[in-house]
Amino acid sequence: MLYLLAQWLDFEGVANLVRYQTFRAGAALMTALVIGLIIGPRFISMLRVRQGKGQPIREDGPKTHFAKRGTPTMGGLMILTSLIVSMLLWMNFASPFAWACLGVTVGFGLIGFLDDLDKVTKRSHKGLSGRVRLLLEFAIAGAATWIIVNHANTNLYVPFISGRAIPLGPFYYLFAATFIVGFGNAVNLTDGLDGLATMPVVVAAGALALIAYLAGRVDFATYLGIPHVPQVGELAILCAGIMGAGLAFLWFNAPPAAVFMGDTGSLALGGALGAIAVATNHEIVLLVIGGLFVVETASVIIQVFVFKRTGKRVFRMAPIHHHFEQLGWPETTVVVRFWIVSIILAVIGLSTLKLR
Repeated sequence: MLYLLAQWLDFEGVANLVRYQTFRAGAALMTALVIGLIIGPRFISMLRVRQGKGQPIREDGPKTHFAKRGTPTMGGLMILTSLIVSMLLWMNFASPFAWACLGVTVGFGLIGFLDDLDKVTKRSHKGLSGRVRLLLEFAIAGAATWIIVNHANTNLYVPFISGRAIPLGPFYYLFAATFIVGFGNAVNLTDGLDGLATMPVVVAAGALALIAYLAGRVDFATYLGIPHVPQVGELAILCAGIMGAGLAFLWFNAPPAAVFMGDTGSLALGGALGAIAVATNHEIVLLVIGGLFVVETASVIIQVFVFKRTGKRVFRMAPIHHHFEQLGWPETTVVVRFWIVSIILAVIGLSTLKLR
């Protein structure tokens, strides 16, 4: 909205600042942060009144989690509200990438909302059936992939090697949609402790903001040997908005959490990161930057696979953050150490931009 206004003013005077993506990214971060902090208390009060007993706690989960009964969920609505308002204020409406990735964010958030609503209404942790969720997720991810590919390409770029790409052709549509859905659910699996998923999402969004900005600039992309994608730099504004909204939510989600983001937030944020990686042609790099989410997902897959075939457990409990809780680590220790790991992985992922 403000970009259109500045454009109408021919970017004269102060309006010239809006021309720059770096300025709008910083503004989007601060806008989402301030909105989130302002609406947070009222949102939490509203959720507490409407939900009564809050998010159902799994009986087979860690016993320390029983103390969290009554904590409201669907805090992802706070994140989405502040993020959407911030994006509508600062994004360039002409960017197809921004609309595609924002569509995934909102669409996945809606699926998560329906899942959370089902859990709260039925007082069960099951939510929507897995089949229905995946069908809806793939439909949204497929539409976003179609928009992205129409303005990009169908190559899978390999980090650490300059100019090396694997042409997937029509198979890229399936790969990209699966990647977006997979990453959305990976963040969803990670969201099991107070603040555990929020900070790694903020860190990953920060790393992707830099990647999007560099990939959108032909000079920087050429120098670094990364794929140049015209107009993709606009996604830096979306990443910054995610950072601001995430930090505002963390203010209320820090241990002990006053609210949980629920599937409303975790699916939306995970889907957004996956879509941004697809748009910037940095899918493999995101697997490094978001390695924490990958490990969390892998721990569940390994646990289920081994248990079904041998009847034995590899981990005391999956996802792996519960394994460390069962080993006696306090929840805050698990959370902070996982945050540290996410920062290290982000630095490693960003190092691939020059090691080519």
